[in-house]
Amino acid sequence: MKCLEVRVNGIPAPQGSKRHVGGGVMIESSKKVKPWRSAVATVTEKVDFPELPYVRVVVWFFMPRPKSHYRTGRFSHLLRAGAPPYPGKYPDLDKLCRSTLDALRMGGAYRDDAQVVKLNAFKVYAHQDEEPGALIRISDADSEL
Repeated sequence: MKCLEVRVNGIPAPQGSKRHVGGGVMIESSKKVKPWRSAVATVTEKVDFPELPYVRVVVWFFMPRPKSHYRTGRFSHLLRAGAPPYPGKYPDLDKLCRSTLDALRMGGAYRDDAQVVKLNAFKVYAHQDEEPGALIRISDADSEL
């Protein structure tokens, strides 16, 4: 099988803890996860995924870089010398994967999250002229990407 690729624009949101609100009802702690999962599912629904027993997912999360990482004035397009190369803070990469894998299932990429047997994930900063979001590649578990 060839690799299928989708690009989702938006702010990647982690699937965190759920909290009990009474009557056996649990809700997501993060208000940002629902729009992110919806964006991923909507893009995924537009792709015709083959039925696969085992799935490999490779995802790059492009996080927005804070304005404080850039210089000011006529050099505002350049990064400051001390700007970190990676977004090594919140949100956690594993929680970004949880919300995204759930959304891929909701969008029809596969029937069950348990089918994902290989997962590679990267969290990087989006370039200044690039939308935050995710680039997601899905293929048969035995294929090389």
